[in-house]
Amino acid sequence: MKFHKEGKGTLLTVLLAIIIISGVSIYFLEMWSLLIILPLLVLYGFVMWFFRNPERNILDQVDNVIAPVDGKVVMIKKVFEGEVLQQECLQISIFMSPLNVHVCRYPVTGEVTYKKYHKGKYLVAWHEKSSELNERTTMAVKTLTGANVVFRQIAGYVARRIVFYPEIGDSAKAGHEYGFIKFGSRMDVFLPLDTEVICKIGDITKGGIDIIAKLPTENK
Repeated sequence: MKFHKEGKGTLLTVLLAIIIISGVSIYFLEMWSLLIILPLLVLYGFVMWFFRNPERNILDQVDNVIAPVDGKVVMIKKVFEGEVLQQECLQISIFMSPLNVHVCRYPVTGEVTYKKYHKGKYLVAWHEKSSELNERTTMAVKTLTGANVVFRQIAGYVARRIVFYPEIGDSAKAGHEYGFIKFGSRMDVFLPLDTEVICKIGDITKGGIDIIAKLPTENK
């Protein structure tokens, strides 16, 4: 199993803690120490599973909007995006449980035109206001079709660390990795109003693979 680079420190720290706790437990509790060690091994297995980074067959995209994360579509609605676009647009939100792959991927292909990190609260990620109030990052890409697409990583109640790697001016390729969120979170994608939405609420998405929308082509 391939692990994400953001998990290396966490995996090592947890492993060392388990070794120390197990050693102390065996010394004092002998056979009864299994009641402590076995749950710790299960916990470590969960942490390993969380930081998995599976290989994906990523195809080149022009006007397709690709699911940026693994998760469940929890919101599709018209909203006013006031940070970058300053206009009404379509918002598609995908919730990630702690069991999902948490690699964050570009939803569209183009050029990075905006990035910003926001400190904030830690409301549950499916809360509608989490997009505005929680710790989050905002990025924008000017696509090959001429559309401006904004997407946002949002920390949830459990997630406490967001990372994103691109700089303004970098090339964005739909489906390719640009960041990671640790332990439960949400991704919002803001699209032009005339975008054709392909997904529906309740759909389970596979990041980098599934098409969730199709951008209008008249912007070319």
